[in-house]
Amino acid sequence: MRNTLDRVVSGGNRDAGEASMGLSQRSRTVLTLYSAKDCVHCHRVRMALAAKGVTYDHVPVDLDAPPEDLLDLNPYNSVPTLVDRDLVLYDTSVICEYLDERYPHPPLMPVDPLSRARLRLAIVRIENDWLTLVDQIEAGGKEADAARKALRDDLTRNTQAFKASRFFLSPDISLADCALAPLIWRLDALGVQLPREAQPVIDYGERIFRSQGFARSLTPDERLLRA
Repeated sequence: MRNTLDRVVSGGNRDAGEASMGLSQRSRTVLTLYSAKDCVHCHRVRMALAAKGVTYDHVPVDLDAPPEDLLDLNPYNSVPTLVDRDLVLYDTSVICEYLDERYPHPPLMPVDPLSRARLRLAIVRIENDWLTLVDQIEAGGKEADAARKALRDDLTRNTQAFKASRFFLSPDISLADCALAPLIWRLDALGVQLPREAQPVIDYGERIFRSQGFARSLTPDERLLRA
């Protein structure tokens, strides 16, 4: 492994002399997000940051030519990667839950354990059932068309979940919306056309898209997806 587990847990044990290969001195004292210009997983983190109203440094990453310091920070050389002083996180779910705990207002998860558990399970379903299909579509190849059909059909089957509350299974915006809204934003660009009976899914997306927080979460490239 490029980075041993003890280095990962400790945030990398970076010395001042490593500045030329890593973050600047300013970046070590400011929340920094390494994020691709158009990535449903990175968008999820940016939406959580926008919902919290947190100021951060955004480092756009070209996945074909990532910055040299990213591998030093993240053994998988992946995005999103979040740096908060000496802490480095590079799993989307871990980053989002950290942000919700690090910046508790407004909360993005319910207070009571039962509702939190139910919403966490919903997020797992979004990740495993829907976001994996987005990855397959974007990868192209012979599996892309099957993934488009599966995503369209599964969203349509679950329209009741989009009608249950103002937000996804919750009266307030949550980390589930941060996972789901970037997917809904990309449906047209992914070539996924929802049928008429899936109108509640479209209506849900429009409610989210009108918010200032969602607008702040978009990169210029992502804005063009629905231009």
